[in-house]
Amino acid sequence: MPANRSQLIRRGTAALAALPLLTLAACGYGSHSKNDDTAKVAAGAKKIDGLDSVKIGYFGNLTHATALVGREQGIFQKELGATQPKYQLFNAGPSEIEALNSGAIDIGWIGPSPAINGYTKSDGKSLRIIGGSASGGVKLVVDPKKIKSLQDVKGKRIATPQLGNTQDVAFLNWISSQGWKVDAQSGKGDVSVVRTDNKVTPDAFKSGSIDGAWVPEPTASKLVAEGGKVLLDESSLWPDKKFVITNIIVRQDFLKQHPKAVEAVLKASAETNKWINANPDAAKTAANKQLADDSGKALPAKVLDPAWKSIQFTDDPLAATLDSEAQHAVKAGLLDKPKLDGIYDLTLLNQILKAEGRPTVSDAGLGVK
Repeated sequence: MPANRSQLIRRGTAALAALPLLTLAACGYGSHSKNDDTAKVAAGAKKIDGLDSVKIGYFGNLTHATALVGREQGIFQKELGATQPKYQLFNAGPSEIEALNSGAIDIGWIGPSPAINGYTKSDGKSLRIIGGSASGGVKLVVDPKKIKSLQDVKGKRIATPQLGNTQDVAFLNWISSQGWKVDAQSGKGDVSVVRTDNKVTPDAFKSGSIDGAWVPEPTASKLVAEGGKVLLDESSLWPDKKFVITNIIVRQDFLKQHPKAVEAVLKASAETNKWINANPDAAKTAANKQLADDSGKALPAKVLDPAWKSIQFTDDPLAATLDSEAQHAVKAGLLDKPKLDGIYDLTLLNQILKAEGRPTVSDAGLGVK
């Protein structure tokens, strides 16, 4: 029988315990940055809501480039005044949700599946999605010697990042749409779904132990650099070629107690996305610089350039697609039917957008009543 959502999250969290964090100096749930951006505080700046700091979490992925660029360009610090942004880095969603629930972070950039799991596991009491960040940036990359068409995927070994994560659910849903059968828990069936950490996937692909992978950027472009071929871009499966890959979440108690601080972070995020879309090349460079600061290694141009082109940065959380992704997880047997009413609170974001004369965004009927 399929695991319920609590079992799924426990398994995902246990698996994460063995994974290394993104930087050497690990602390708590995530890795703290080696710099605190103190030099960027403007003279005469004041603290927001009397807070010394706001703790922000994100992944070292290009799909989290809003956080990467906003940090590197000092946009978060500018909007927060004398309140310091304190950053923590994560490898996967379950550990970031734990950090949010424990108060180790206040706000985070995260994918839709862990946001859904975190919300439903807490019976709607832990988090809110308060904005969007990115769409797209997920591809099925295969060994062209072994797989020449979509039908050739049947019988092959295809990697996804983690059991029940956003890409895993998307791939299982696509398999089902082909009429093929796979046991979601074991990954066995007409296709062998191999759950492999993104850091390991390029080596596994190079060695031939997997035949392809359904993965986010920049892992997809790393596989292409190793001789892989993009067989399918997930955006082609969605209306208007848009689907949520990264959201912004906040602790509900932090949102209630410090709305001005949350508004400042959201304003910084919106300003960052505007700057990214107006200055794509400079933004790409800024994101790569922050990746290098965080991990000690920048992405080479042959990986960075194609990866960057496949991601769209948007304030819209694309709420209707999150609801669809939740239904895909239910269909795969990885999630009990979730109650998502109230998962969104887009009040502050829409106030910011309206003040700038920009269109407001929808919560698809899943907002706080």
